[in-house]
Amino acid sequence: MKQIWIKRAGEPEQLIIQDAPAPTPRSGEVRIRVEASGVNFADILGRMGIYFGGPKIPYVPGYEVAGFIDVVGQGVADLKEGDAVFAATRFNGYSDHICVPARQVFQRLSWMSAQQGAALPVNYLTAYMMLVVMAAVRPGNRVLIHGAAGGVGLAALDICRILKVETWGTASAAKHPFLLERGLTHPIDYRNEDYGQAVRKTAAGGLDVILDPFGGRHWPKNYNLLRPGGRLIHFGLSAMSPGKRSSWWSILRALIYLPFYTPLRLMQDNKGVMGVNLGQLWDQIEFLRGWMAQIVNWYDEALFRPHIDRTFKFSQAAAAHHYIQDRKNIGKVLLIPDGVAAIPAPTLRP
Repeated sequence: MKQIWIKRAGEPEQLIIQDAPAPTPRSGEVRIRVEASGVNFADILGRMGIYFGGPKIPYVPGYEVAGFIDVVGQGVADLKEGDAVFAATRFNGYSDHICVPARQVFQRLSWMSAQQGAALPVNYLTAYMMLVVMAAVRPGNRVLIHGAAGGVGLAALDICRILKVETWGTASAAKHPFLLERGLTHPIDYRNEDYGQAVRKTAAGGLDVILDPFGGRHWPKNYNLLRPGGRLIHFGLSAMSPGKRSSWWSILRALIYLPFYTPLRLMQDNKGVMGVNLGQLWDQIEFLRGWMAQIVNWYDEALFRPHIDRTFKFSQAAAAHHYIQDRKNIGKVLLIPDGVAAIPAPTLRP
């Protein structure tokens, strides 16, 4: 089989394809013949050597895949060979065959392609946890989505649209027409306008929820945009990685802005600050399965479809990382094993 390894920390060219024996599933596992693997910012941070929740380099990155089951391990009762599935993986997703615990595997609907399935776990579970579980958003709430055109950003926008939430979103101006069609209420061109000023002009009194993947100087700035009862949710720290290789100066500069939220200050301000890291929930898989059931129900009702921006072959993995770090993507970027046809999903339920 083929796998994409991070051989050493550095630029995207550190992603190297290697051959390996096909794995054999252990008890409670299934093996998936992969048709699509999701690319996420955690993979990029891992490649740069600054993802603190990842294994030591060298390793095979990848948190989500979709394909067909080709081998079933002992003790698996509800999955069989030939089933079309998608799965949340704890690394190793950049592989054309992977063994996954059955509890982390989800059946694909008959009108859900592998590409659509591979786009669901990381982005939509993260967005669901932030908006529904942590922030408990309600119709009419005001939500600011930073990086609204990214994978998690679009997933959050989809969920906000389903829940009838008024949205603000930061993205470059070229991406605004797409975001408006997708349901964004107030686009903000972060390159040419200060998002704090833009929010204050259009959201008198402040916001209910802010989703922040940036950190650094954005931590205090976002907190001050909340109105009483508001919730600030951190789910990334991209301020540590402005370039394509790690920089201790960038890390230190981001951490300088680390705020100190005391219980007394939070009580005085009537605000909440929360953090989300999906990769730390592997021992809470039943929570994830319950959340995914709702996401799949929304998909089944045709309330949303993940937007696949581009697919890259395994042999183009470095180009995929460059593409994301150059901020060219709108929505999901996927890796397709060489030799597998990239078949798009239908846009409507049959």
